[in-house]
Amino acid sequence: MKYNFDESIPRENTDCVKYDVRAAFFGTEDVIPMWVADMDFRTPDFIIKAIRERLNHEILGYSIRNKSFNQSIVNWMKKRHDWDIQNEWISFSPGVVPAVNMLVLALTNPGDKIIVQPPVYFPFFYAIENNGRVKVENPLMLMDGRLGMDFEDLKKKAPGAKMMIISHPHNPGGSVWTKDELLQMAQICIENDILIVSDEIHSDLIFKGFKHIPLASLSDEIAQKTITTNAPSKTFNLAGLSTSYLIIPNENLRSTYNKKLNDQLHLGMGNLFGSIALQAAYEHGDEWLDQMLAYVWDNVTFVDDFLKKNTPQIKACMPESTYMIWLDCRELGLIGDDLKNFFIKDAKAGFNDGRVFGTGGEGFMRINVACPRTIVEKVLLQVQEAVSRL
Repeated sequence: MKYNFDESIPRENTDCVKYDVRAAFFGTEDVIPMWVADMDFRTPDFIIKAIRERLNHEILGYSIRNKSFNQSIVNWMKKRHDWDIQNEWISFSPGVVPAVNMLVLALTNPGDKIIVQPPVYFPFFYAIENNGRVKVENPLMLMDGRLGMDFEDLKKKAPGAKMMIISHPHNPGGSVWTKDELLQMAQICIENDILIVSDEIHSDLIFKGFKHIPLASLSDEIAQKTITTNAPSKTFNLAGLSTSYLIIPNENLRSTYNKKLNDQLHLGMGNLFGSIALQAAYEHGDEWLDQMLAYVWDNVTFVDDFLKKNTPQIKACMPESTYMIWLDCRELGLIGDDLKNFFIKDAKAGFNDGRVFGTGGEGFMRINVACPRTIVEKVLLQVQEAVSRL
């Protein structure tokens, strides 16, 4: 089957964050929104079919996750990432961000130091600071258009830290961490008795020529110090169904997390349709995912070619994964709010301000190209015209 990713589906007035919150977020609705990390593609038909079939039974009472929920995750990890996991390692969360917050609460104490690698997904910062922990930054380095880890800095920052939260693959930069990078990082953490929370929600969105290596798959020693968070929400456009999971090989860590989830916060029941959607996605999603990734990669290369030919002052850091592109806009000569306002007011482009991702984000923008190419082309033309007026 050939899926149609060129289809333009209006999302306004559907309580959609990306479109219906534009006025609040950008100060105007007159922008093309390419900020929130979901897709403008139709949720796959096999998922919608599974949900509709369940709706034939018109009682939506309290529900459980049956055995096939965990088994579909086990099978998916083996099939897509060659990772053998055990059914009992899997725990639930209504989202990866809630999972990170619960892990911080359950496994660290107020005042503990937690390491992050900015520029990075900014809810990591909130999970640390809003829960009374201390953020320690190990900034990434931009080298030849790719964000990479600074291991010498990490060695200096590691002593005394209790946890490290990594984005794997990296959001917003799109770096797919190599085996060597992961081993170096993990070894530093093990030597300093640091628990690693590896956010692998983008791990299915890997472009050709690159391979995602689950951190916990590298060795049993690393697995015992690693908690993996994941979900089908980015992969199959299911963010509204609030269903994610954790893979925790260490029994004591898993028990401590589950106590926080179930006994203290009572968040473990989950969403009936989220469970159905996850199983349908992981059981039937390979063909759709492969076609979607090919389409998004063509969008990525379209952006890169367009900027090189028409707006060379803006450079695309070519992602190895994800459907976001980290744009280096420093040659425009605008900083801070001037750069932000240039894109909103002059280009009418609703991008993410790089500053929200922390250190290293000044002068950058993040854009989401999981949308029809007509939208990508339209926003680039608006950017080109705005740059020509500078």
